[in-house]
Amino acid sequence: MSQGTRLRLLKFSLVGAMGIAVQLGVLTALITLRINYLAATALAVESAVVHNFLWHQRFTWADRSRPEAANILVRLLRFHVSNGLISLVGNLLMMRVFVGWLGVPVLAANVVAISICFVANFLASDRWVFLGPTGTISSRVSSLRAPASAPACVAQREHR
Repeated sequence: MSQGTRLRLLKFSLVGAMGIAVQLGVLTALITLRINYLAATALAVESAVVHNFLWHQRFTWADRSRPEAANILVRLLRFHVSNGLISLVGNLLMMRVFVGWLGVPVLAANVVAISICFVANFLASDRWVFLGPTGTISSRVSSLRAPASAPACVAQREHR
């Protein structure tokens, strides 16, 4: 693992730790309000997903930042599709097993669920959500075009 990847993983972990605090805080507040633990988990995960996206955009992957609103919206959508789904589905399934079937306390079960989703979230963010400048969708599509063959290039030049 390169030094750059280790640094990014450290930043990802710091943002994740803050996100865990957000998630557990929201979860605690909602459970205190007697909201069902699965509904509370879903709302708490969504709160952490939005929190983490904002920090990753400005801190973890700031070197890949493209501040245009369209790029931010595309990244937010990708973040929800990847990290959001990984976290939401992973947390809900694991909470159902740990709390609903095994009787583990809600907050302890949630910490375990968050930890299990960590690696998948980092890889999805690094490889798909926060692409570098050469990783834009348009550049990937244009790089897939086959180069013109030499005879076709010559014919086009002669035709002009």
